[in-house]
Amino acid sequence: MRVVDEDGEMLGIMSADEGRALAREKGLDLVEVAASSRPPVCRIMDFGKYKYEQNKKDRKARSRSHQQQLKEVKLRPKIERHDLEVKVRAARRFLSEHHKVKVTMNFRGREVTHADIGKRILESVAETLTDVATVESAPRMEGRNMQMLLTPRASVAKKKTEAAEGSNEA
Repeated sequence: MRVVDEDGEMLGIMSADEGRALAREKGLDLVEVAASSRPPVCRIMDFGKYKYEQNKKDRKARSRSHQQQLKEVKLRPKIERHDLEVKVRAARRFLSEHHKVKVTMNFRGREVTHADIGKRILESVAETLTDVATVESAPRMEGRNMQMLLTPRASVAKKKTEAAEGSNEA
């Protein structure tokens, strides 16, 4: 087998016993890194330290990844202006955190006959959030509810990740 030392220097081709003896001398492990090549390549390294570094890299990669969730904002056709503004602010916050937002208009009783009012409110919400969101699915009726799906804009996502990276470097 071909043996490489801990610094990456080629030690040459030797038997498995010679390689293990050399690794034992240095107090390290002999690890096979390329079994399919001819001859197989083995490296002298501290395997425990290598596994620790790999786990550390994996943890860091997982912490940086972000799972997108679907958040919901529920409205009513008789909603007051200030209440609507509060709901829109919540939707804006969800979108800035890279989540999709489902805006649901609930109709009770005879309110369903005035679906046009609900549609106008949902369209005004979409218009208010155009700077941070795009409409993935336009308002549509599903039973007694009217739903619309908003997704965060790519430009907002970029700004958020750049800001996070900038705070990590400081």
